[in-house]
Amino acid sequence: MLPIVVFLAAALVDAKPAPLETGLDPALVLPPPPQAGSTQAKVELLELHATQDARSTADEAAARLDGKTHDATIFAAALGPRFDLNTLPQTARLLAMTRATEKALVDRGKAEFRRRRPYAVDPALRSCERNDDPLSSYPSGHASMAFSMGEVLARLVPAKAGAILARSATYAQTRIVCGQHFRSDVVAGALLGALVADRLMAIPTFTAQFARARAELKAAGIS
Repeated sequence: MLPIVVFLAAALVDAKPAPLETGLDPALVLPPPPQAGSTQAKVELLELHATQDARSTADEAAARLDGKTHDATIFAAALGPRFDLNTLPQTARLLAMTRATEKALVDRGKAEFRRRRPYAVDPALRSCERNDDPLSSYPSGHASMAFSMGEVLARLVPAKAGAILARSATYAQTRIVCGQHFRSDVVAGALLGALVADRLMAIPTFTAQFARARAELKAAGIS
């Protein structure tokens, strides 16, 4: 039988909180994506082809690995070996709240904009994978996740904010490397993620959990 402390920590980590109400509407805070066939759309497609031609096998492998990671473990290198969410239940809970809120909004944005994925525009692109819904390109959910969590973590551990947000940027860039998104999808995802983090910091339920997470990280020597 698990010790009660470990059991309670696991329960906190596994809990899936409901999205918090931020008042954000992706259709009102994001510009529309470039129109199909526009000059910007053509330039963005050219960027994907150039990136595809330049990427190495190692670049592609790293991008594929990032693409399969949908949680805050992407920040482990930036925060150091003590950043283990299995032993940081309050921080895990805070980031789960962030993720739930961000994902609900990015899914809403995808449903509103219905932009075609790059490989649906040009089947010649060798994308890392092809999603079930080809009309889900804008905004990028991976970029939104990276920047919402990154902005929250940067506030939690300001001494490491530079490394954290640099990791948000490199993670988002893998969507270009993999040919999963156009540049404007990634930019919009990053913007939406940052907005989500900012709005969350004004919600009392979230800020109370933020305080618990900050105390936990300080106690763990992550500050």
